[in-house]
Amino acid sequence: MTFTHLDAAGHARMVDVTEKSPTVRSATASGMVHCSPAVLDALRDGSVPKGDAFAVARIAGIAGAKKCAELLPLAHVIGVHGATVDLALETDGVRVTATVRTADRTGVEMEAFTAVTVAALALVDMVKGLDKHTWIGEVRLEEKTGGKSGPWRRAER
Repeated sequence: MTFTHLDAAGHARMVDVTEKSPTVRSATASGMVHCSPAVLDALRDGSVPKGDAFAVARIAGIAGAKKCAELLPLAHVIGVHGATVDLALETDGVRVTATVRTADRTGVEMEAFTAVTVAALALVDMVKGLDKHTWIGEVRLEEKTGGKSGPWRRAER
């Protein structure tokens, strides 16, 4: 078996994508911040003591997507040409969805995952004074486009 991120001696290496042509690529990931009805009420009516939790989470998520290669040692530094972070109140928490786009040599799945998790962390930080039971879960890739493997979408199970 050959591993793409190991050299012949078994040492970690970054895959060389120099010869690949840039293509338009996108990835969407999502996650859930589980929280109490009281936290949901505070988010809904804008009474979170620290301020606009959704605005902070959106900005944090976008910043996270741009810092992905600094956090993951084998990730490539790529141009994040577009990033959105959406937050939606649901029955048991807040759904965080991030879409990241590029025109580069490698995909943006890790950037989308990073955007979701950093946005979720920022949201937890904003509401932790209201409920320390708030937690993050179900972070997953929803879809991707572009690249050699082409489009992919999560099938509902």
